[in-house]
Parts: sequence; structure tokens; C-alpha cells
Amino acid sequence: MRAFVPRRAAGAGLAALLLAGCEAGAGAEPAAGSSAAEAVTRAVEKTEGVVSLSYRVTGQFPERGRIADEATVRTTQPVAARLRTANLSGDQQGESELRLVDGVLYGSATGDMVEEMGGRHWISYGPNAEFTTHGGLRMDVGGLRDQVSRNPAREAAFLAAAEDVKRMGSEQVGGAATTHYTGTASVDGLRASLDEVKDKATRTGRGNSLDQYEKLGVDELTLDVWVDGDEHIKRLRTQGFGRHGTLDLTFTFLDHGKTVTVRAPRPDDTADLRKPLKKNGS
Repeated sequence: MRAFVPRRAAGAGLAALLLAGCEAGAGAEPAAGSSAAEAVTRAVEKTEGVVSLSYRVTGQFPERGRIADEATVRTTQPVAARLRTANLSGDQQGESELRLVDGVLYGSATGDMVEEMGGRHWISYGPNAEFTTHGGLRMDVGGLRDQVSRNPAREAAFLAAAEDVKRMGSEQVGGAATTHYTGTASVDGLRASLDEVKDKATRTGRGNSLDQYEKLGVDELTLDVWVDGDEHIKRLRTQGFGRHGTLDLTFTFLDHGKTVTVRAPRPDDTADLRKPLKKNGS
């Protein structure tokens, strides 16, 4: 069996990174850049601190085309997460899913891969970011693990680092009253700003996001964040243009603080890439 990496899911996670499709904006209102940045920073910290969340991602992603993804994440240990991706256009059109359960990453398989795996519909990548398949292929699925388990509020932190961040006004998002903030920032400038982030996990997560932008050839981002009355991020939008086309994705936060249960696929329907198929009962 050849090693399988779900291309749709890999694109998703970043697509588990970016955003599109927001309500129309109101005219800019006078507001000091520092106070706007502070408001966004407070919302980022509060939203990153939730124990669980679910969100939707829509928009345009380079190489994937139009997308519509949904994710549920429990951020406390043990982390549990599910990311369902849908490519609505392009040659990768279709759906796939990633699950993280008890530290083990699983990915769905369809088409020819199901037959190659003896009729199984799931692949286990094991508990580690790097491993060697039974065929001797060295694999790194750290990017997939990050995509499925991430809290996209970390993207909003980039707006707080923008030099021209400003308050645009009040808007309704999903039935909630929110305040809209916007600004632009260079990827190089955002990379430099990571030196000021003291928490290692936070710095690593934001760095992973910037790595994805750089792979796409995006060098400048337009960022929009909508903050609700509880100072949680309700919506986040990132726009840019790179070597592979337009990036325009919107994360809409659906809820937070609810119980999250993610189940591992059935063992008899799962192929472990680290073992020969015959050890899986095929």
C-alpha cells in the first residue's frame, strides 16, 4: 500500500487557518490605533482561553478553490478535535475528515484508497508527528495535527500587530452585536513580532500559521476581526494574494465552552500506516 496523505485535509487545516464572507462594513470611526489593538488583543486572549469551540470556514483557498469546512475542538487535555473539509470546486472537489483522539491522528480515505486498504475507510497516522511507514517512507504529519487541533483565534493576533489597525464600527454577525476592527500587515513584520511573544506554545502556533502563508507566497495580509459583547472573537477574515492565487477565508465562531466528544474510527475500519496490512487483519 502506498502512503496516503489527504491533500484536501492538508489544505484544509490552513483552511483551518483563514477566512471569507463577512457582512458589509460600516464607515470607519475615529479610534486610536493603540486602543483598537488592545481591544483585539483582549479578544484574542479570551478566545484562546476557551476550553472548547466550534467554527466554520468559508471562502477561497489557493489550490483548493472554494471551500466550506467545519471544526470542533476541545483545547484542554486530552485534546480532541474533528475537522471536516469540503472542496466545492477544482480538481480536488469532494469531502474529507481529520480526527484527533487520545493523541492519535486519523484521516478519512475514499475512492481507490479504500480498495487498497482492504475496504477500510480510515487511516491511522499514530501518536507522533514524524514516523516511518511499514514501507520505509518517512512521514511528517505535524502540519495536519496542527490544522485539526488549532484555535483559529491565533490568526486574529496578527491584526493587533498591524500598524494601521482601527475600529470600523458596530455590526451584526450571526445575530450578535459586534465591533469590527481592520488593518493590514506584512508577513515579514508579523514574523518579527513573534520575538515579543513569551509563551512558547503560542509563539509556535502563530509561527505555523505564518509558515503556511509563506508557502502560498502571500507577503501581505488584510485582516478583519469582529468582537462580540463578551469580548470573544465572533468572526475573523484574512485576505491576501500569492503565487497560487487569491486567499480569502472567513472563520465564523459558532459556540464555545460546550462538551466536545470525538470518537476514534472503528479498529476494523482503520488501516495503520505504521504496520503492514496483514497485521491489520487484511
